[in-house]
Amino acid sequence: MDGQGPSPVLGSRITPEPDVDTLQKHSFWKSLLHHREIGVACALIIVFTVFFSLQKHFLSSGTLGDIVTIAAELGVVAVGASFLMISGEMDLSVGSNFAFGGMILAMLITKQNWNPLLAFIVAISCSAGIGALNGLITLSIGIPSFITTLGAMMFWRGVALYLTQGWPISIFEDVPLLRWLGGGRVVATVHISAVWWLIIGVIFWIVLQKTPYGNWVFATGGKRGAARALGVPDVKVKLINFTLIGLLAGMGGCFQLGRMGSMSPVWGQELALEAIAASVIGGNALTGGVGSILGTMLGAITMASIRIGLVMIGAPAYWYMSFVGFIVVAAVALNVKLGEVISWKK
Repeated sequence: MDGQGPSPVLGSRITPEPDVDTLQKHSFWKSLLHHREIGVACALIIVFTVFFSLQKHFLSSGTLGDIVTIAAELGVVAVGASFLMISGEMDLSVGSNFAFGGMILAMLITKQNWNPLLAFIVAISCSAGIGALNGLITLSIGIPSFITTLGAMMFWRGVALYLTQGWPISIFEDVPLLRWLGGGRVVATVHISAVWWLIIGVIFWIVLQKTPYGNWVFATGGKRGAARALGVPDVKVKLINFTLIGLLAGMGGCFQLGRMGSMSPVWGQELALEAIAASVIGGNALTGGVGSILGTMLGAITMASIRIGLVMIGAPAYWYMSFVGFIVVAAVALNVKLGEVISWKK
């Protein structure tokens, strides 16, 4: 009939338009899933909940300060590890470099009577040089970074042991620089190294997220061939990142020297695995091209929380690495599934 719309086809189904609230909720969850930090945030909440239920003092100001302090020394190295992993490489020598940098600073101050600031600059420069050497060997010869840095891990640990004959070096006099590096406190329970970690984390986050170099890092680790075709200097990017992780490993060792007042050539033996674990827990892919500085920092806090929590409940010390191993596998599995969900949602 004239003036009337067409009759609906018999048997057809009219799908109602989704309302605004449904669309907004869908958009919210879709946006949330694209944040790789969501996994580590959930893990951190679970860790805090479990340990608080077992030990009510876990959330005290003193304990939280200890967690942040431990996380800072691990987190400085983990930030560098994250940068390198996103570009598609890894460094297993950071623990040895950590100890080597701290030992060089301690030796120059106590045995050579160097100006502490000059000694610090030389120490972190040596550590940066170790990182750069790892990069040069890996990139020029074509040896996988896993093998290059595994050899470097053993070599530089041996050098540190030789220089000190296996003995720790302690600094008993008051050195203002060491107070500024890690011995001082910003509040009663938090060492100043946490402030340095925060500053380093913010700088690296800005570089990764807001600069062309950050885009190069992601491109180099994601699709290196395509990145190279677009003019990305992938070799230069990787070499810079190897140097940066060496620099940060040395700084971490100097921070610990400042906090402890001594440095041992055997410290940091598990640091490489812990730094990689913090990065993976924070959403970084072992294959490169994906990662988050914020997630890595939360991963370091998660690791420190587990370490402190196990001590507080009286668990054997060797349980820590067992927990770390379990969490790394769980984090990788979660990241894989999260990636599948994100791909499906697109």
